[in-house]
Amino acid sequence: MKGERRLSGLAALALAPCLLASACTGGGRQPPRPGTPPASTRSASAGGETVLESSAAPWRLPAPLSRAVALPDGGGGALLLGGLDRSQASSDRVLHLDLARGTATPAGRLAAPVHDAAGALLGGTAYVFGGGAQQTVADVQAVVSGGRALLAGRLPAPRSDLAAATVDGRAYLVGGYDGRAPSRAVLETADGRHFRTVAQLPRGVRYPALAAAGEVVYVFGGEPAAGAESRAIQAINLRTGSARMVGQLPQGLAHAAAVRLGGRIYVAGGRSGGRATDRVWRFDPVGGRVIPAGRLPGPVSDAAAVVAGGSAWLLGGEDGGQLATVSLLRLATRATRADHAAPAAAPFQGRLLIADRGNNRLLLVDAARHVLWSYPSAGAPAPPGGFYYPDDAFFIRHGTAIISNEEDNDTIVEIAFPSGRVQWRYGHPRIAGGRPGYLNQPDDAYLLRDGRVVVADAKNCRVLLIGPRGTTQIGATRRCAHDPPRSLGYPNGDTPLADGNLLVSEIHGSWIDEITPAGRLVWSVHLPIAYPSDPQQLGPDLYLVADYSRPGGIVEFTREGRIVWVYRPRGGGAMLDHPSLAERLPDGLICVNDDYRHRVVVIDPTTRRIVWQYGRTDRAGTAPGMLNTPDGFDLLLAGGTTPTHPRTG
Repeated sequence: MKGERRLSGLAALALAPCLLASACTGGGRQPPRPGTPPASTRSASAGGETVLESSAAPWRLPAPLSRAVALPDGGGGALLLGGLDRSQASSDRVLHLDLARGTATPAGRLAAPVHDAAGALLGGTAYVFGGGAQQTVADVQAVVSGGRALLAGRLPAPRSDLAAATVDGRAYLVGGYDGRAPSRAVLETADGRHFRTVAQLPRGVRYPALAAAGEVVYVFGGEPAAGAESRAIQAINLRTGSARMVGQLPQGLAHAAAVRLGGRIYVAGGRSGGRATDRVWRFDPVGGRVIPAGRLPGPVSDAAAVVAGGSAWLLGGEDGGQLATVSLLRLATRATRADHAAPAAAPFQGRLLIADRGNNRLLLVDAARHVLWSYPSAGAPAPPGGFYYPDDAFFIRHGTAIISNEEDNDTIVEIAFPSGRVQWRYGHPRIAGGRPGYLNQPDDAYLLRDGRVVVADAKNCRVLLIGPRGTTQIGATRRCAHDPPRSLGYPNGDTPLADGNLLVSEIHGSWIDEITPAGRLVWSVHLPIAYPSDPQQLGPDLYLVADYSRPGGIVEFTREGRIVWVYRPRGGGAMLDHPSLAERLPDGLICVNDDYRHRVVVIDPTTRRIVWQYGRTDRAGTAPGMLNTPDGFDLLLAGGTTPTHPRTG
C-alpha cells in the first residue's frame, strides 16, 4: 500500500405514470470499461429495509450509443430507437432488447435517423418526437407492426434536446431547443398528431430529466443556455396548467435520467461541471428535498433510460465518448433480525475486516463496532515465523479464506476463515530477498480468478504473478525507475481490474499505470500528489487513490490526470494522517485507513464528513474499539460477496 513507512429520462409502463427523455450530446475517444462494484442506498421500511441497488449489467449494447430513446415493450424488454453512434452520426436503427438475457435484436429502422429526441407509448404504438440530425426537426415518427417507421405528424415547431413523460395515456413534451432558444412550452398529445400547449415553464431548458408523480411532472436541471447547467427543480401541475419552481439540486445538472421506482423519484448520472457524473439523488416531493442516494457503477450522461420489470435500466450514454455499458437500478427489501441488525444509520452492511498492522492481528467488526472475530487467537495460532505486520487482508474464495501480505515479515499467507488454519504461504519470514521464492516488503496481495496470486514486491520494484506453474513478473528486480513495464519506481499497489488488467501505483514520481498481466502498458499518468497508495477504479474513466502523507488526501482522477474530487482537510478531527487505502462502499460512502491516527473511517463524499469510525483518534491500543496503525480493510457481504473487489478469486 505504501511501501516504506515512513431519461435524459425514463419510460414506465403505459398503464402507469411513466417518463422517458432524450439522450444527450458528446464526443470522445476513450473506450468504455466494465463498471465497478454495485452502489446502494438504504431507507427504513416496514418488515425490513428498502435498498436502491445500482450495478453494472453483465451485458453491453452491441455498439457504443448515446442520446437514444428507450421504451418498454410491455413484456419486460425494451425498444432502443435512434441515437448517436461512436462516429457522431445519427442512427436510424431500432433494436429490441431482452433485458433479462442481455440480447439485442434488430427490429426495424426509423423513417429518418435522429438523436436527442423524446419518445412515448401511445395506444401501444411507439412514437419518437423531434430530435436532430444535421438540424433540429419537427418530425413525429411512429413505429408500427413489422418494425416499419412512418412520419406520423409534426410538432408545432422544430424541437430537439427535449424529454417526455406519459400520464394517463397522454404524452407531455417538456423542454428542448427550437434552433434559437430553450423551449418553455409544455405540449400534450394523445395521438402523436395533435398537440396543445398546457403550461409554460418558468425557465426554458434543454436536456432536462423528467419524472411524473400523479398529476405533477417534475423537471430536474437542464441547460438554460449552451454549456450552462441549472440547479432548478420545476413542477408542472397538469390539472391546473401551472408550472413553478419547487426546489434546487445540490449542483448544476443536465443530461441526466430521472426514474420512478417504488413511488420514489431518483435522478441518476448526467453532466455536472462540464463532465459526466455517477451521482444518484432521491427527490422528496413533499418537502422538496434532494437526498444523496448512492452512485452508479461509473459516470454517465445522455443515457437512454427505461423502466421495465420493476427495474430501471440506463442504456449506453457518454463519458468523454459514447458508451456501450448498461447500468441497472432496482429496489430490494431485505429482512432484518433485531439481534443482528446494524443501526439505522449504519454506513455499511456486512462485516468489515481490518488489518491492524501495528498490533499484528486481523479484526472483523460490524457497523455497531462489535468485534466478531480476530486472528491470531488461542484457537487459531499464528503460523511458524509469526504473523507480523499484516499490511493488507482480503477475503477470497467467496469469503471462506483470507489472503494477507505481511509487509515486514516478507511473506504472504492464506488462512481459512473462520478457522484460521494456514492453507498456503509464500516467502521466508524476516528474510528479504529477490531470488525465486523470496519477497522484499510485499504489498497488496490478491488472488486472481485464474488461481494466481499477484503482489507488489515493493522494495524489489516489481509486480509478481505467482502460480502453480511458475512465477512471472512485471518490472526488473531492484531497478527502481519509472519505465513501465520494463521497470517500476517502487510499486505499492496492483489492484485487479474488471478487464483482467492491473492498476499499479508507483511511489517514485507518483505514477499510476494500467498494465496487462502479460506486461503490456495500457496507460500511465503522473498525479500531483505526494505518495500514491492503492488506486481503485470507480468507473470507465474514474479512479480513486489515497495520498499517503500528512495531511493526507483522497483523490478521484481520470486517466488524463484530471483531478475530479479531493478530500484533504488541513487540521482537526477530519484531517487524515497517512491514509493508505480508500475504497468506495456499496452505498457510495468512502472507507479509509487513517494509519497514523489509528482508525478506520467512513467519509460521506457529498458532505465531506466522517460518518463512522473504528479506533480512537490519535490513540493506539489493543483494547476493544482501539487499533494501532491499521493498514488494510475489506468488506464481506452476505453470500460471501466482496463488493470492493468482486472480480478476484
